[in-house]
Amino acid sequence: METTLMRLSPATPTPTTNLHIVREPGTQVPGSSASSTSRAFIEANTIVVTPEEIRRDHIIPVYARDNEPLISQGDFIQVAEEVVYDVFRGERILEPQIRVSHPIKGRIPEARNKPANQLEDHERTIYYERLAFCIELPSIYDYVGGNQLSLVVGGVKAYNLDNVSGRRGSAEHFKLFIGFQNLVCTNLCVRTDGYIGDLRVGSLDQLRAAVYQLISSYEQHRHLRQMQALTEYALTEHQFAQLIGRCRMYQHLPAAARQQIPALLYGDQQLGTVCRDYYRDERFCRDDNGNINLWRLYNLFTNACKSTYVDQFLDRSINALDFTLQVQDAVEGRATSWYLS
Repeated sequence: METTLMRLSPATPTPTTNLHIVREPGTQVPGSSASSTSRAFIEANTIVVTPEEIRRDHIIPVYARDNEPLISQGDFIQVAEEVVYDVFRGERILEPQIRVSHPIKGRIPEARNKPANQLEDHERTIYYERLAFCIELPSIYDYVGGNQLSLVVGGVKAYNLDNVSGRRGSAEHFKLFIGFQNLVCTNLCVRTDGYIGDLRVGSLDQLRAAVYQLISSYEQHRHLRQMQALTEYALTEHQFAQLIGRCRMYQHLPAAARQQIPALLYGDQQLGTVCRDYYRDERFCRDDNGNINLWRLYNLFTNACKSTYVDQFLDRSINALDFTLQVQDAVEGRATSWYLS
């Protein structure tokens, strides 16, 4: 399949390399990118913030034992932006789309005795425990199932995963991803080689090197071929009903039985959304005969995981592709599946 994508071939630095990003004349630089026109790539209980808000208004958590700062969410986004601009020179790069949740509120000492409803804006402090961001490159794209997909790079920072009660030197936790965003619905399409789910680093240099390494190891063309193949297979209404029924049963199986079955990270709420959208979603619902191709099924699952908390939604997104590929193998007859047996 021919694509319009660029080759990903950055020179990956060692973790100790201090990078100096030099911009070629006429190319974009971080901070000058256009705003993303995409809708939310995650919903749940998140709100939208801008990079400027994070740098200006959000305090930085510290280690309790020595008062040294953790890597800030603003620095995390900036490092990712710098790498994206370096690897994809000359491409159109949009401003990061950022979602945050779980606010941690505070106040300055001078306002310690004030009732909460009387606090002035300058007397309040805040940061958000969990953040996810997505940088879209609309000039790198392809089509699957009639839907335009743009390349995206992003990450998650969730301070609840860090040991903030210790001292500086403890590894900090991050999640990184590269994949595609379906511009029809803003669903993220991510596979395992484009995801680091438990990155532990202690410095910005190590974080920067990890972003380079992830981008260089991502097999974008293989990912696109996998997704394109999903359009060639379909489930009947009866098979879809059996699949969803077994998905609901999976959560209640004895632990020993679940170990013999490929994991499914979706609960009843998400599966209910999949069922509803099978009938009602304008873009990915069943056809007039009740059949649904696997590309549409995959998007029903990725759309359902957008209601997941920030620190968990990427794992469900990965699981959606793995699960759909297992269904494809069963439909092709290359393997058996408990979900369709």
